[in-house]
Amino acid sequence: MQATDVMTKDVVTVGPGTSAKSAAELLVDRGFAALPVLDDDGRLVGVVAEADVLRDRVPADPLLHLRRGGPAPVPPGPLVRDTMTRTVRTVHPAADVADVARLLVEAHLRSLPVVEDGVLVGIVGRRDVLRVLVRPDEDIRADVRRLVEDYTGEPGSVEVTVADGATRVQRVRGAPQVSRAVEELALQRLATTVPGVVSVQVAVPGARGAS
Repeated sequence: MQATDVMTKDVVTVGPGTSAKSAAELLVDRGFAALPVLDDDGRLVGVVAEADVLRDRVPADPLLHLRRGGPAPVPPGPLVRDTMTRTVRTVHPAADVADVARLLVEAHLRSLPVVEDGVLVGIVGRRDVLRVLVRPDEDIRADVRRLVEDYTGEPGSVEVTVADGATRVQRVRGAPQVSRAVEELALQRLATTVPGVVSVQVAVPGARGAS
C-alpha cells in the first residue's frame, strides 16, 4: 500500500505572501495541523503549522507576570514567509504507508506533504493512516479474496478470514501450479497490499508434482 492510496489529494495551500493571520484562520476553521506553502510555480517551499503561527505572537499578560524581567519577545513578521518552516520532510507518492506511519510517529509529525518532482500532489496525515486501520473487516476480506482469486485464476479456491485486520488466506480447493513456497509468498504479498490488513497468514497445500 502506497502513500498515494491514502493521501488527501485536494490540498488546501497558502503562498509565502499570505498573511499569518489568514493561515491561522484556515488552520482553526478547517482543523488542519499544517498548511503547505507553494510558490507561484506550484512548488513546495515550506510548511506553516500551528506552532509556527503561535510562536511569539501571543504577548504575555503583564498583570500575570509582574515579576517577569527582560524584554518581551519580538513577534515575527505578518506574512507566512516570516514564520513558515522551510526545511520540510516529504514523502513520494509511491512510499510504503508503513514507512510513512513510522516517520509520522518517530518524528512527532501530524502530516507529511506528498511530493513528486518538486510538485505537491497530496498530503498524508495520521488520521489518513488511522482511517485505513478502521476499515470494516468484511471490506478487507472482499478485497483480499478478489486479489488472490485473480492471481490463482480459480474462483472459490481460497478461504479468507479477517479479524481486526489480521488476515488468514487458506487454499481450500485445487492445488497451486507452482511450488507451495512461491504461491504462499505471492498470496502473502498480495494480501499485504490491501488497505486495512495488519498481518497476513497463508496456508497452501503442496503443489502438483512437488517433491
